[in-house]
Amino acid sequence: MDRYKRLASNTIILAAGQFSSRFLVIIMMRFYTGMLGTDGYGAVGLIIDACVIIMAVVTISVNESIIRFGLDSKYDKAQVFSIGLTTVIIGLVLFSFATPALNMITAFRGYAVWIYFYVFWASIKSCCALFVRSAGYVRLFAIDGLFTTIVNISFNLIFMLGLGMEVRGFLLSVILADVASTIFLFIMADLKKYFRLFGLSRHLRASMYRFSIPLIPTAVMWWVIGVSAGFFIEQFMGIGYTGIYKAAFRFPNIVVILSVIFSQAWNMSAITEKSSRTIAKFYTNVFSIFQSVIYIMAAGLMLVIRPALELMTAEGFGQAYRISALLIMAVIFSCFSTFSGSVYVASKKSVRSMVTALSGAVLNIALNFLLIPLWGLYGAAASIFISYLVIFIIRAVDTRKMVLMDLKLPKMAFNSIILGAMGVIVMTVRNDTAYYVILAGLFSVLLSINFKSAIAAVQMIIKKKKEGNA
Repeated sequence: MDRYKRLASNTIILAAGQFSSRFLVIIMMRFYTGMLGTDGYGAVGLIIDACVIIMAVVTISVNESIIRFGLDSKYDKAQVFSIGLTTVIIGLVLFSFATPALNMITAFRGYAVWIYFYVFWASIKSCCALFVRSAGYVRLFAIDGLFTTIVNISFNLIFMLGLGMEVRGFLLSVILADVASTIFLFIMADLKKYFRLFGLSRHLRASMYRFSIPLIPTAVMWWVIGVSAGFFIEQFMGIGYTGIYKAAFRFPNIVVILSVIFSQAWNMSAITEKSSRTIAKFYTNVFSIFQSVIYIMAAGLMLVIRPALELMTAEGFGQAYRISALLIMAVIFSCFSTFSGSVYVASKKSVRSMVTALSGAVLNIALNFLLIPLWGLYGAAASIFISYLVIFIIRAVDTRKMVLMDLKLPKMAFNSIILGAMGVIVMTVRNDTAYYVILAGLFSVLLSINFKSAIAAVQMIIKKKKEGNA
């Protein structure tokens, strides 16, 4: 299959399942904010953020090796899955001894057991899901995303609305959904035939660990940039403001969702096409389309961010939309950094990925200390924007040594200026007429700049659909 057709096919399949599931979660946002309030929503956010980093450390990020080595045809898939799953299980057993120490942290007091089971089942589920994708079951991977979300929401209604369990009800819903997903994947993909306990390759295990272990500090660095602001906000401003910040981040995450879906398909192409002599042109063409679609999506969010967040959040979250404008700018460069990082994945240069993420994390911590006391939630948003921008710049320079990709910098600069102007309008203009007229005008300009690339993306998808129906 042509590389562009394969990329379009995988993107469509993943989007069909995952965007639907993520969109359902966004629709449920008013339910979550209403049931939990600013304090409860903030507490849930901190617990989940902590679980993300705990998973990376406990599993030594081996799940990233599963997708990287599983996609490479020269490695035995059963060996890859077995090494990955046994590593995860060993890590989870060791983590059980450290779990009681979580009660020493004020924000997690009384939630230690819940955190353990959240990490346990999320790690197992992630291992199975990523292997399923690497083994070529892309449709099943997408279906599982929708299935897990529906199960999760169903349990939300039972435990939170029906039984009034609030934070614990939210966590229990996620845990049970991951259990259901793991069982679903084992049955549908017949994963037991890939699992073996003995006769595992020491050489492959060493190779997978060499790739994954540097990703532990990388995950920590991304965690610092992406979620540590919540902990700083709690300390400087109170957990209620953390809830507002989490709500403000939820809507810009639509851009991240689309980027993640595309990146999952793109990484599969980047790995399988890594030896091509025309890879630089492939990267350039794909990034040009990716950049345009991301900017159009971001500008579209700027248009609707105010009424959407006012509609989707409960009382007490009113100022969230202003912070979201700056966070939209931040996630743009987060998406671009992730795209650049695919070069490291394809080339197995995980150490360089770690170093570039470290630079942004150190900067982010310093900026959080400096800007949050001065500017509050705006300071947190500014910190994450600057950090992602710096990482992208460093990666753009560094990855050119491996792939000579044209980033279309003049177009990127012009798009960023227009989007930045839209952000200023969202944060400062109070007159409704002026607000929407100016935003609509700026959106039209940005759309005209990126129209050609956006059409190219649509044509690629339509062409693929027609071939699929033929």
